[in-house]
Amino acid sequence: MDAVPDRRSYDDPCGIARALDVVGERWALLVVRELLLGPKRYTDLARGLPGSSPTVLSQRLRDLEAAGLVTRSAAGPPVGGHVYALTPRGRDLEDVLLALGRWGSRTEQTSAGALGTDALVLALRTTADPARLAGWSARVELRVEDGAGPDRIVLTVDGGRLAAVRGAADRPDAVLAGRASALRPVVFGRRALDDALAAGDLRVEGEESVVRRLLAAVVPPVPA
Repeated sequence: MDAVPDRRSYDDPCGIARALDVVGERWALLVVRELLLGPKRYTDLARGLPGSSPTVLSQRLRDLEAAGLVTRSAAGPPVGGHVYALTPRGRDLEDVLLALGRWGSRTEQTSAGALGTDALVLALRTTADPARLAGWSARVELRVEDGAGPDRIVLTVDGGRLAAVRGAADRPDAVLAGRASALRPVVFGRRALDDALAAGDLRVEGEESVVRRLLAAVVPPVPA
């Protein structure tokens, strides 16, 4: 796919430069990040990207749609409006974003902003050790109970990899539920799961041992 028309180009035949012609604008890759787990409405995208203005977010969506990375379709009733989703070409950026996440996780954190659900799940995927994921399989439903209703994410361990998709799991091995502010410190080892469970900040349904094994596979990054 060629670069989006009517935008400045690096005018460089290198594949990296050509990629940046398409997704190098501010917020573009973060819009892709917000859609990796599944389609979203505009309001959900805006909630996941609170630092982006409505004007910029709308422009990035138009740019990505013009580049063939995002599709827009009418949302079914009773919601109405539009739903945005990645095309196969857009989904090809998944490994790129995972690699960027691993690289960026070793950079000093200076932001005081909260980590959204999609960013939290992506960070979980980039810090999970494949060696610790090898030799077992499981499905865990992550329920982030912020906002009007829970945001459900299905985490699947299989073949030494951790995959994630938005939606509810059919008969998961376990469910880990709670507010994002309680999940983050537990997921990244800054708070013991036992402490969060005892305080009622998190809940586990099903096989608690599966949740513990998944959390044990997360290795906090070593700063560069």
